[in-house]
Amino acid sequence: MRALALVGWGIAAVVVGTWLALVEVFWLPLRVGGVLVPVSVLAAVVGNLLVVSAAYRWSRSRVVAVLPALAWLAVALGAARRRPEGDLVIVGTGALGYVGLAFLLVGVVAAAFAVGRVLASPRRTRDQEDSGASR
Repeated sequence: MRALALVGWGIAAVVVGTWLALVEVFWLPLRVGGVLVPVSVLAAVVGNLLVVSAAYRWSRSRVVAVLPALAWLAVALGAARRRPEGDLVIVGTGALGYVGLAFLLVGVVAAAFAVGRVLASPRRTRDQEDSGASR
């Protein structure tokens, strides 16, 4: 039963991480009144920190906790590559290029920090989980 629950949590973590990255990538060129608003950079930091922590808290699996960060990275790097048609989602010129670079850099650092926190946390034994003891 535990293995089936972990598979479910893993699928949910990948779906949420992928969705988060897609939304953030398409928010990159967001402008309000002609002014570039880098809301995707903030969303990348907050989203990666929260999703990785939530995946670990709900699943109690370190492997599941790493999955949304990997999904986010795959989508973000995929958006930075030129498609065969010539389309490019994360462009590298002008102010939008700096926002795209900040998005990639800060998002990866936030994901790495969140994964590092999860991997460095003490492992909970089954007795601690059953008794409801805090970390």
